[in-house]
Amino acid sequence: MSQNRPKTPATLPRELFMEKIPEVLSGIRVPDLPYPAGTAGDAAVCDWRPLLFSCWTEQRDERVMQLVRSVSLNWSVRQINAAYVADRIMDTFVQTSGLHPGLARRVARLRFFFAWRMSEEGASTFSEDVLAWLDGLQEFRGWSASGGRSARALLDQLDSLVISVSACFETGALEPLEAFCRDWQADSEKRAQQVSRLRQRLLETEMGAARQRRAEQTARALVGRTLKGRQLPRPIITFIFDHWMLLLKQVVWAGEVDGENWRHGKKLLEWLVWIGDPALSDKDRNRLYHVGEQIGDRILDVWNRIVGKPLPAKALEGIQSVMMARLRGEIPDLIAALPDETGFSWDASWLSFNGPDSKKVEGLEGQWFVEGEGAGEQRRYFFALLPDTAEILWTNGSGVKLGLQPWPLFEAERRQGDLRPLPALTPFGLVLTEAVSALSGVLERQRILREKAIREARSRTAAIMKEKEAAETKRRAEEVKRLAEIDRVRREEHEKRLADERAERKRLEQEKLTEGQRLVDSIKLGGWITFDEKDANGDPVRMKLAVRINASNKLVFVDRLGLNRREFQGNDLVEAIVSGSVRVLGSSAEFDETLSRVVGRIRVGRNS
Repeated sequence: MSQNRPKTPATLPRELFMEKIPEVLSGIRVPDLPYPAGTAGDAAVCDWRPLLFSCWTEQRDERVMQLVRSVSLNWSVRQINAAYVADRIMDTFVQTSGLHPGLARRVARLRFFFAWRMSEEGASTFSEDVLAWLDGLQEFRGWSASGGRSARALLDQLDSLVISVSACFETGALEPLEAFCRDWQADSEKRAQQVSRLRQRLLETEMGAARQRRAEQTARALVGRTLKGRQLPRPIITFIFDHWMLLLKQVVWAGEVDGENWRHGKKLLEWLVWIGDPALSDKDRNRLYHVGEQIGDRILDVWNRIVGKPLPAKALEGIQSVMMARLRGEIPDLIAALPDETGFSWDASWLSFNGPDSKKVEGLEGQWFVEGEGAGEQRRYFFALLPDTAEILWTNGSGVKLGLQPWPLFEAERRQGDLRPLPALTPFGLVLTEAVSALSGVLERQRILREKAIREARSRTAAIMKEKEAAETKRRAEEVKRLAEIDRVRREEHEKRLADERAERKRLEQEKLTEGQRLVDSIKLGGWITFDEKDANGDPVRMKLAVRINASNKLVFVDRLGLNRREFQGNDLVEAIVSGSVRVLGSSAEFDETLSRVVGRIRVGRNS
């Protein structure tokens, strides 16, 4: 099946491809997947290998994400993403690989193994041997669940795959699967050599068989059309079926249809019928004599030229006896040339056989076609169009014949949609690359959105901080303004209080001066005053007013004996009385009371 061996798909460089898988496994976030709420430690993450191993050994067809959702365990982000990526790759492979659905589903069960390996090893899961084996599965694009030997052989090989992957689960290594893949590839190369020989042998055999069928059917068609409805002598019928059909087949086999030999063979067949049927030959007796003289020699001449070996000696005896009887005017015993009980079948279309237009056939050979749907679909390989019969030789792609189909029937089935071309196959490597590239693109967009969100969050934070700083600055400014206003008010109140106190003190001083002046004015001659000084006995010094000089506003005080003398200007005495160094006797109590009230008001004013 060398013509079907897959070409290496155009993929990303392996280094770049390997770099993308770890990034996708660790960075991508898919909506609605059961990611852990926080960052779980290694001890909190469940070991899912036993669970995946169980699903693999049971050969289950469910998705890994369905399995993950069905159990309430702690999964890491990497496990969730590995499950999602494995499902996506294998779902795409089932849909686009072009392999038979039953075969694709068997291979897709590797999703359990790939999910486990990706969560553990990342991109190293897809080694060169594994990818080469998966890409090589295109060799079996023509596999169908026919129950035949070749179909069962592939299923047996896939049973070996189950054992190899199970060993990987048990040992925790990839080597058992890689060894399986290498052995598979070695067997594939051997099959390719065998298939090449089988194909060549099958083509040669079927081409010869088709040529033989063409000769057989064309000769039968000519004989059937010529003998249809005729009553002929038995010797003529016997000669036609025993000898002349062989000659006609030989002509067709040699590819001389519509050639000179074919025209001679056809003409002599018509002469034999014309001679043996009285209804035809009795109308022209002269011609009957003429034909009768030449028929034997003409038959031998054509026979020797075409067949290449002498006609059996007694082959023409029956024809000659019939001819003699006819020349004597006798009517031989006649029988139906094509009795119904003989079962001789023929198809007149072979006499006008023309193969299909080469343009219609162009590009069909080497193509796969599908009949049926789903698991029951059957695949056929258009191995060759046999030119001698316009029949399609269907095979399984490995040199095993599946059957023949006439070209018109093939076209009718195609028009009705019963037979359709197999869509182009997609190698696993291309599926893997496209899936990872698409997810990498999603990851890049998510990264851009995350960075944008971070920038926006930072911008919002900065704006909030600026707003807070501005609000704080404004608050501080308002606070400073408020404190300044309070200070101003306090200063104004303090200044007002000081001014009030000064005014009050001034008023009180003025009152004391007024009161002092009143007291001074009230001192009569002989009125006594006392000083805050002490005499020799420790008693306050007392003096009485001796003289008041109104012109100079002078007051003269003397002691009891009239010896000591003190003079005061009126204003000076008032000040002395206000200051308390001098007291006017007789009015001192009233003055003290007045002075106490003044002093009390001054204290109250200060405390307020």
